[in-house]
Amino acid sequence: MSYAIIRNDKLTRVDAQGSYVHNDRRSKGHSNKDIDQTRTHLNFYCKRNELTYIKEFDRMKKEYDLKGTIRSNSIIMCEMMITSDNAFFDKIGLEETKRYFKESYNFVCNYNNLGEKYIVSAAVHLDETTPHMHLVYIPVIHTKDTEGNDIDKICCRDFWKGRDSYRQLQNAFHKYITSKEFDLERGLPVEETGAKHEKIENLKKLTNFKNTKKVLDNIKLELPETPDINDIKLIKLNREKVENEIIKPKDDKIMELYQENLRLHNELSKQVNLVNIAEKYQKERNSIIADNRELHKQVNNIKAEYKEKEFDIEWKYKNKIKSLEKENTHLHKIIDKFYETIDKFIVWICNKFGIGESKELVKNFEKETHTFIDPVKQLNIKKIEKEIEL
Repeated sequence: MSYAIIRNDKLTRVDAQGSYVHNDRRSKGHSNKDIDQTRTHLNFYCKRNELTYIKEFDRMKKEYDLKGTIRSNSIIMCEMMITSDNAFFDKIGLEETKRYFKESYNFVCNYNNLGEKYIVSAAVHLDETTPHMHLVYIPVIHTKDTEGNDIDKICCRDFWKGRDSYRQLQNAFHKYITSKEFDLERGLPVEETGAKHEKIENLKKLTNFKNTKKVLDNIKLELPETPDINDIKLIKLNREKVENEIIKPKDDKIMELYQENLRLHNELSKQVNLVNIAEKYQKERNSIIADNRELHKQVNNIKAEYKEKEFDIEWKYKNKIKSLEKENTHLHKIIDKFYETIDKFIVWICNKFGIGESKELVKNFEKETHTFIDPVKQLNIKKIEKEIEL
């Protein structure tokens, strides 16, 4: 029996960028070997994003006035991965496969009172090993602010409130999808399977992945040929006795082994598929981490470059200021010396020609010529005269 599979992951801004690149097939060279590019044209959207996930988030937050404190490491979006197994999709065919994902999309739109407008993207991939849908949404809750006003708030913690929130999701999805006439079992809860998150290499060791895949490739699901009763030539046993005592027990044993072989093949297929999916996500995670490290490196290089430029500019300005201060000091000395020389010259003139006191001479000069000996006063007068003209 096939299972209805729905899984939820939480995305930061960095995670969302990685999901966007994978889901929208934005990478030029796919590291995921499960992607068959000759089938990518078969992919379709239940809702297509016009921008990147990050830009769509920023646009929707502003457009819908979404509240909530968003930090650099905050969970801003979630991503549901919805699928089943190949046996199920092979059985129902392409058109029913499309209906399965469209009904799954409708389920998420209405789940937990979310609303379709908060769905960022819903991409269905038919170019990988197993058909599946990546549905990205903003976890918005409808609540009230401190003043009692109705608001829509981004809060992943409250959207998935409760220890059994994912169990409720599994139950609700299975109930909904089977009501749409899809014959699927509900996935087993973690308490029964004992499943837990494992790193790819550990998972391979636990499942003996290499040997499992080798066995799976070599299994032949064919019944062995049974002996034809007409070919059995026994002198002392009659036909009925041969059939009942020899052939029938052997046939039953062969059928029992065949059914066991089928169950083994099914389990091994699940095991290999699990590792393949986990390996794909591990590669994507490693790629994102590598990109993140490279970005940090570039940012640090830019900081170092601008720090060096800042130091150079600061040093140049300090030298310029120091030079101007030195020049200013020199000019002050020149002006002071000029004042001293003028005073001596006026006194000398007065004594030479018997004019009288130097102060009286200066006063008369300034009055008759409208010119001040003190350049500061002279400049102030010129400024006032210019303002009056204006």
